[in-house]
Amino acid sequence: MSNPSATAPSGLSVGRGLSFLVVAGVAWGTAGAAASLVFGVSDLGPLALSFWRCLGGLVLLAGVLALRPRRPVGAVEPRRRRLVRILGTGIGLTVFQSAYFAAVEQTGLAVGTVVTLGAGPVLIAIGARLTMGERLGGGGIAAVAGALTGLAVLVLGGDGATVRPLGVALAVLSAAGYAAITLLTRWLGRDGKAPDALSTTAWTFLVGAVGLLPFALAEGLLPHTEEPGRVLWLLVYVAAVPTALAYALYFAGAAVVRAATVSVIMLLEPVSAAVLAVTALDERLTAATVAGTLMLLAAVVGLAWQEARPAARRDALTV
Repeated sequence: MSNPSATAPSGLSVGRGLSFLVVAGVAWGTAGAAASLVFGVSDLGPLALSFWRCLGGLVLLAGVLALRPRRPVGAVEPRRRRLVRILGTGIGLTVFQSAYFAAVEQTGLAVGTVVTLGAGPVLIAIGARLTMGERLGGGGIAAVAGALTGLAVLVLGGDGATVRPLGVALAVLSAAGYAAITLLTRWLGRDGKAPDALSTTAWTFLVGAVGLLPFALAEGLLPHTEEPGRVLWLLVYVAAVPTALAYALYFAGAAVVRAATVSVIMLLEPVSAAVLAVTALDERLTAATVAGTLMLLAAVVGLAWQEARPAARRDALTV
């Protein structure tokens, strides 16, 4: 059983970090559905949508940072390390979400989401092994395999899904951006010097907005639509929930939880997307889709339990 008092070097407990990641994964699952609705009622493209997402998230987080009480000044982060963190996460985020929205536009919400989140654990596991020497162990390997199997069942069992090569390639590119963010966040957080999650997220959105602006202008920054109110509220939602809130929680949790575990917990995104499709969009789940979703949930629970065990043992030894 996990010990919620076990803490990582940054001061955030592993159990709390896991809960942050779960909320972020569920919130992320709604972003693709909102993007699909935006694409359906306007001519806004994926790069412009990503720009507005970054800009909106930046504005919201800047307001939160301005209103919250001033915190005691801790150790100053080295300038080079801070530059690597800001640019690395900003560029990775830009690639991740822009390529994801483009994949959704090309090959649909279901295929775009499951390919992105299916390729993520593989890329992250390889990257974590090469850069940080992290080992999954037998249980972790079985959990990742089960998660990928569940994703395969979701894709192959999808009723009427159209798989387009360009969309799949964009989804893999999105997964690469996501893997880079996860690995960099975990690598920088291992020595206990992880910066404030809200500040990190705000800087990341700033880099993303600046980098995306010229491409968004070329694509068409303002949408043409007969339902401007609906598009506006969808953009506000995308900026607030699956962006400002979810990324702040994600950066905080990813700094204290193993990279491979983070990648599989984020598989909750396609699960929440499937639930949203049934409850809000009146889509029907096939038996294969239900089976794949259950496999994903089992993998998330298994890896979360495995992550908490070493922390609980360390805490017991220090008592």
